[in-house]
Amino acid sequence: MAKTTYYTATTLDGFIADERNSLDWLFEVEGGADRFAPFFAEVGAFAMGATTYEWVLGHERILDHPEKWQGWYGETPCWVFTHRDLPEIPGASVTFVKGDVRPVHEAMAAAAGDRKIWLVGGGELVGAFADQGLLDEIVFGVAPVTLGAGAPVLPRRLVSGRLELVEIERAEQFAYLTYAVHQG
Repeated sequence: MAKTTYYTATTLDGFIADERNSLDWLFEVEGGADRFAPFFAEVGAFAMGATTYEWVLGHERILDHPEKWQGWYGETPCWVFTHRDLPEIPGASVTFVKGDVRPVHEAMAAAAGDRKIWLVGGGELVGAFADQGLLDEIVFGVAPVTLGAGAPVLPRRLVSGRLELVEIERAEQFAYLTYAVHQG
């Protein structure tokens, strides 16, 4: 069965985006890119929230350059959770959904097969998967940055009995912390 992983970068003070929902802070830090390609090679399906999707569209001008999406994600299916109409990326395997994460997770697991399901973010979406017992692993790439405010990495209470630190890795300026998530 597919392992569901929240793989994300976070600041030292626990934010994944600044108060304007920007990830620009992330691209100022060296060392994060080398780990993404091997991780994504294991991914069979992924999901993100509308704010993340819109940021990628705008920041990378994806609608003008849809080949960027293909270059990063190929044919890997993506589910975007949203309550509003969002533009489609030509040629991308993107499905817009809303509501309960459980049936979407089932569809993602069927698409992923024995490969990973990647939860891109944001934290509230990942929290919905955690609430349903559908989160197996968290991988935080901790960057030497503080923002003071913004989108929290995971706006849920997960107590230490549910989280088991299984790996620590250094990649230039990043510390990667991998936690197994035990169902409560």
